[in-house]
This record gives sequence, C-alpha cells and structure tokens, in this order.
Amino acid sequence: MAKPLQHLRVALVHDWLTGMRGGEKVLEVFCELFPQATLYTLLHTKGTVSGTIERMAVKTSFVQHLPFTKARYRHYLPLFPTAIETFDLSSYDLVVSISHCVAKGVIPPAKGVHICYCNTPMRYVWDLYDDYFGGDRAGWLTRKAMSFFAPGLRAWDVQTSGRVHYYIANSHFVSERIHRIYGRGSDVIHPPVDVGQFNVSKRHDGYYLVVSALVPYKRVDLAVEAFNKTGERLVIVGTGPEMTRLKSLARPNIEFLGWQDGSELARFYAGCQALIFPGVEDFGIVPLEAMASGKPIIAYAKGGALETVAESGRYPTGIFFHEQTVDALIEALAKSKKKKWNPASLRKHAERFDRGAFKQKILQYVEEKVG
Repeated sequence: MAKPLQHLRVALVHDWLTGMRGGEKVLEVFCELFPQATLYTLLHTKGTVSGTIERMAVKTSFVQHLPFTKARYRHYLPLFPTAIETFDLSSYDLVVSISHCVAKGVIPPAKGVHICYCNTPMRYVWDLYDDYFGGDRAGWLTRKAMSFFAPGLRAWDVQTSGRVHYYIANSHFVSERIHRIYGRGSDVIHPPVDVGQFNVSKRHDGYYLVVSALVPYKRVDLAVEAFNKTGERLVIVGTGPEMTRLKSLARPNIEFLGWQDGSELARFYAGCQALIFPGVEDFGIVPLEAMASGKPIIAYAKGGALETVAESGRYPTGIFFHEQTVDALIEALAKSKKKKWNPASLRKHAERFDRGAFKQKILQYVEEKVG
C-alpha cells in the first residue's frame, strides 16, 4: 500500500452483511486495501459473506439484536438512520462507506475524511419506492406504515448527504441520481468484476440464466412469465423474499437453485445460452460476469446495463428490450438466437472492468483525497 495510507486509522461502513451481492464485492476490495480497518454494519449474519469480509473486525448496531432480523431486517428500515448514527467514528482518520441505504449517513470524525462509494441514494424511498411498497408489493399495514415514515426517511437522507466529503458513484446513471437528489457531484468508478474466476465457454446446455437477488425491483417475475410462455428452460440462481411468490408463478421448465458459491456459479454461466437481465440496475456486475464467461446478455435498456452492454458496434455483447414487458423480452430472445456471438470478444469487453483495475483506481483516489 502507498506509504501515506499505511498508518491511517480506517473505518469501513456497510449497510448490512447478509449475502455476497454487488455491494459486498465492492466492500471486499476495500477490506483487502485496508485489512487493519474496523467494519461497521447494522447487522451481520455470520457465514453469508466472503472469508475476506468475515475476517474483519466487525461491529454491529442494536439492529443485530432485534427479533427476526435474519429474515425480516428490512422491516426495521425506519430505525436504520438512528442505528447508523450510534457508531462512534471520532477516532478515525478515514471513513469509507459503501452505501445503498443509510451507511453514508454515519457521523464522520471532526478531522477525518469521509468517502462514500455510493451504489445509489436510499433506493427504498426514492426511485424504487413503488417497487417495494406499491400496490401488490406489500401488505396494507406495511404500505400504511411506509406512507408515514417515507417522508422523514427522505428528509434524513438529503440532510445527511453533507456528511460525505467525496462521493464515488458506481455508474453515470447513479451519478445523475446523486446530483438530482443530493445536489452533489461525484466521480464515477465502476464496480469490480473478478474476471479471473470465469473461463470462456463456447458450449451451452440448453438453458437461459438469471442470477439475481429475488427482490421486487430485479423484475425476475418478468423472466418467469416470459419463459412460462416460451416453454424454454430457465435456471434462476439467487435467494430473497420473492422466492415463494416466484415459485408459485413458475411452470416446470423453470428451476430455482438458490444461492450458489463462486465455482458453481461459474459453471452455470459456462453452460447457459444467454443471461437474462430484466430489471433496472444501478450498475450490474452480473452481466459482466456472464460476458467474462463468453455469454451474451438480454437486458432491459435502462440504468447501468447501458454502460456495460453493447448492442451495436464491431463486437456486440447483448440485445436490449426497450419495454419492460413479457412480449418485449420474448422478442429480444428471438433476436439473440439469430446472432452469432464471439465469446472471446465478450470476454475482452468484461476485462475492462476487471477487479485489479478497480483496486488500482480506488487506491489512487483515496491517496489523492487523503494522502
């Protein structure tokens, strides 16, 4: 590590540790850069994140000890601002928050620097409020409660945006959102993809693939309904609160495999015909993992996918559908079958986002702001 950073007292802050998704893969790199850091988080379900993260000195909030947090921690959302503010970070030189909810709202040290790697402003009360709490997405009591709490959560989110000295956005899509909601500028550093974990594959074993947390905004239901119609085989890797509902919708040609470790996930990428990416993502590491395996993407044309998937050019990497509907997805599936994909070119595209490049960019950024 560069000499100016060697002796920094560092605190890492993450919303919660309950699984290895995109935010945790970003956190993992910070843990490697600052192994001496203390990691603060609202709650930690042990064994759900990588060994690198599990080995950190982890401190949790009172949310850890509330009832039913393992399965229903999001129900305590109105308490999260209070919980994140209970952490005493006054002794640290550098605070790095990796935030999609409340982590960026920690109270920073008076003389330290706070850098936020922002995956998005609090998604539950801004752009994705209806996906979580609208119509059939939540029960009557939850909808009523959130209609009461959401204005206060939004106000807190904006008011505490000034606690961050420097924002890093994970995409240009999120950078615009940070500016729109917080009125703050940000620097874009795309998240890491561990390209070395995946091998280029020219085979396919007769299935399409979804890799996703099973939460409303991911729109896995769209993929389920499309493949119910086509009858083609769809494999879904991931867990989440939508699992039961999605299984009830699915026909026998759709398989739910739950969470898979890195080696198994690489095997599923290698065997698929294409990856289905039906939601609006802030960035989206999964499509790049599929490309690193030589597989094309069928993606909804909005959000971070527009920064990673190329439909035209010399070496296209996927097909977009421009309406978030079953028919549009089925049409994109048909288009993908007519194209000849170049697995080596797909891999080359993914290498632009490799983990090593991300780590170097982050290190240089921190040195510039703190060193």
